[in-house]
This record gives sequence, C-alpha cells and structure tokens, in this order.
Amino acid sequence: MTGSLTVVGLGPGDAGLLTESARRALDAAEDLVGYVPYVARVPERPGLVRHASDNRVEIDRARHALELAASGRRVAVVSGGDPGVFAMAAAVFEAVEHGEPGWRDLTITVEPGITAMLAAAARLGAPLGGDFCALSLSDNLKPWPVVTARLEAVLRADLVVALYNPISSARPWQLGAAFEIAAGIRAPETPVIFARAVSRPDEAIRVTTLAEASHAPADMATVVILGASGTRLIPRAGKAPYVYTLRSVAAV
Repeated sequence: MTGSLTVVGLGPGDAGLLTESARRALDAAEDLVGYVPYVARVPERPGLVRHASDNRVEIDRARHALELAASGRRVAVVSGGDPGVFAMAAAVFEAVEHGEPGWRDLTITVEPGITAMLAAAARLGAPLGGDFCALSLSDNLKPWPVVTARLEAVLRADLVVALYNPISSARPWQLGAAFEIAAGIRAPETPVIFARAVSRPDEAIRVTTLAEASHAPADMATVVILGASGTRLIPRAGKAPYVYTLRSVAAV
C-alpha cells in the first residue's frame, strides 16, 4: 500500500512544545483526523483536508483514518499530549487488530508528545521524580470498580498517581470518590497538584493537600497529581512551592 498513517502527539498546547518530528509529520500529511479541538490546533494550509469529529468516537475515527491511508493518502491522526497515553494510538491499533487484513500492511508510526502529567510536573519541579503511575478516572471504557481497585492498589504501593480525565459534566462525582479512597490510605498533608491547561493561555496550577483537595476546581482539561509519602514541598515566599518526590525509598 502506498498510503501511510502517523499518530501525532500535539503536546500540552504551546506550539513550542511540539516536537520537530511531529511537526514534520503534520507538514507531510494530506489528511488530518482527530477530535475537534485538537484538529483546530493545527494551522490550515493548502492541500490539507481536515476530518474533525466529536469525542467518544475514537474507534470510528481510527477506522476512517485507516480507510484513508489504505486508499493511498498520507494521514495524520492527532491527539493532545502524547497519543499513547489514554489517546488515539491505542484506538488505531485496536482498529487494525479487528479491521481489514490489509490494514496490517500499512506503514503506521507514532510521534510522541509531551503528556499532561509531564508538562504539569515540569511547572513545579519533580513530583514524578520517584516511582509513579497514570490512571484514568473515566469509566467510559472500564467499570468503575476496576478503577477503584487499581487506585487502591497503587495508593497502597505508595506510588505518586497522575489522575487523567478526573471529572466531567457526565461524571461530576468520581474525583471526590477517588479522594475519599485516598484519604483512607494516605496522610491528610499529602501534596496534591491540580494542573489545568498547562502551557495554554488559561493555564491554572494549584498545590494543595489531600485534606483540602475536594474543594479545588477541576475539569477534563485538568490533570491531578496525588503525591506519595516521599513527595516534598519547598516553600517559596510569594510563589508556588517547588514540589518533588524523593528518588530513594527506605528499606522496610
């Protein structure tokens, strides 16, 4: 097949945080496929056909992109942040596994991007400096009991946890439920970071504690980083504290 498909990570928002490799993939694309706000982040140019679609249609979007590539087009599928972190890369390969046999012969590449937890961590220091994990609080693709079981496991393992998809209009209660679980396992003074729209004009970052976290605002543009026992704050006069997590762990 002469077509190709590249899954491109657009990073957190600032054009300066887009990798050069990702930029070249976008420049080479004939078709741009993605969720409406992500497609809108890519400048229009002659010869680029844009295929924007709504949220929650990831597999349909992936199939469409694969069909375009199979017809000989150079296709870029865009995701915010990194396309391999709760985003379109997995949807593309799921569609390949269950789709047309010929799709397996396509040239498919993934261009990584700076994901939200890394952009947020960099703003404050090194809260992901020790062992950490990322967990989506959305139960659209997995049952809520699975979410809570995984959350409890990583909390008891004393990992820093980056919570993606923390809250939405359809899921207004799940972040609060997650904090309730955390409160039964972690100390009330555990640092919690709320980072919204990092690197974009409406960026907002707040550092609080687990005891106060339920009062902090959050939405789908927010990533929440819940510290571990080794997470430390370095206060600074008139400025947000530095936050880091110890790399060392004492023997038990």
